[in-house]
Amino acid sequence: MKLTILGGGGFRVPLVYGALLRDHAEGRVTHVVLHDLDAGRLSAVTRVLAEQAAGVPDAPEVTATTDLDEALRGADFVFSAIRVGGLEGRANDERVALAEGVLGQETVGAGGIAYGLRTVPVAVDIARRVARLAPDAWVINFTNPAGLVTEAMSRHLGDRVIGICDSPVGLGRRIARVLGANPKEAWIDYVGLNHLGWVRGLRVAGRDELPRLLADPDLLGSFEEGKLFGADWLRSLGAIPNEYLHYYYFNREAVRAYQQAEKTRGAFLHDQQARFYAEMKNPDAPALAVWDRTRAEREATYMAENRETAGAGERDEDDLSGGYEKVALALMRAIARDERTTLILNVRNQRTLSVLDTDAVIEVPCLVDANGAHPVTVDPLPGHATGLVCAVKAVEREVLAATDSGSRATAVKAFALHPLVDSVNVARRLVEGYIEVHPGLAYLR
Repeated sequence: MKLTILGGGGFRVPLVYGALLRDHAEGRVTHVVLHDLDAGRLSAVTRVLAEQAAGVPDAPEVTATTDLDEALRGADFVFSAIRVGGLEGRANDERVALAEGVLGQETVGAGGIAYGLRTVPVAVDIARRVARLAPDAWVINFTNPAGLVTEAMSRHLGDRVIGICDSPVGLGRRIARVLGANPKEAWIDYVGLNHLGWVRGLRVAGRDELPRLLADPDLLGSFEEGKLFGADWLRSLGAIPNEYLHYYYFNREAVRAYQQAEKTRGAFLHDQQARFYAEMKNPDAPALAVWDRTRAEREATYMAENRETAGAGERDEDDLSGGYEKVALALMRAIARDERTTLILNVRNQRTLSVLDTDAVIEVPCLVDANGAHPVTVDPLPGHATGLVCAVKAVEREVLAATDSGSRATAVKAFALHPLVDSVNVARRLVEGYIEVHPGLAYLR
């Protein structure tokens, strides 16, 4: 089975390959094609993968190419993890937004809109090429903003594109661990949009254990989200939010922390990964060891500003191991081998949430089999969550409309309607600022 990874020179690709190396079952991936526009990055990551595969006799073959059509032909699965504009683009997203006093995070608020505006046209081109060159392939999208990009691609690929994220998986795992339950045996009632969802229940043997967690301040304060949001707020919500909702519930504090930080997250990662790829130019450098060291630093500093604002302290060691590669592998196994499973994924709504139309991509538990991912029926969201979900989905639709039409006015509307942008004039300045720093937004007129 052939897996094509778009963004194959990306820093986290070895996580995916590491998961593939542990899969020895029949029908596994035997050939991995890495595609990237940067040949130097491809070379660096290929070296890391070669060291990972040392001593594994049935390791999947790895090839690399800068030719997109060549990479797509014959693919059974296409894993999309591109970053349009690179980490320099992410740093610019943060800088322009923070100068206007609003959030510049890559998937939330102004930064997420800017990232979407320059990513959607590229993702749509990829979707069209997949439909033409590999019509039977399944596309697994991890390109951010994951929900928005998955919805854009679904207009050309239908249900053969599925978005993944490790945040809901990690959240469910943490809650189960605190409650003394096996995460593999727990049903997680999670629903929302990507980076905008809530766990409303965690059932073990038919019993909802979440009320027990919400009633115990010590348990609530013992894991990441409890430390971030505080026990009182979680009890008020009656649910456990995805960690990215910290940007909404504590927006003023988050923006202030980012403004006062020595470097934004994007700038930090830009400099850190630049050092990694520079070190990889030395043919004698121990590629895997250098990558491991860099990854550990990256994971330990994840959402550091938010944790500092909340007084949450350092991340637990168990939360430093990633997770999206495990979701990707489980998804591929379920489809390729008809190994039926349940995963929280980004898929078209169908009739799952009545407040959204059938084509709106949502993040929800899905039953997965050889025919793809099927969203399960869930209870309606409470009013406060419905309001946020509908508002952010409306913004995503304006982003899609702007990329379709090239309308600058529609782009301004997308920014202005977002709950975390507080003025139409700010929205206008954001559009001007982003067009100035991103050549890829020149299509907005």
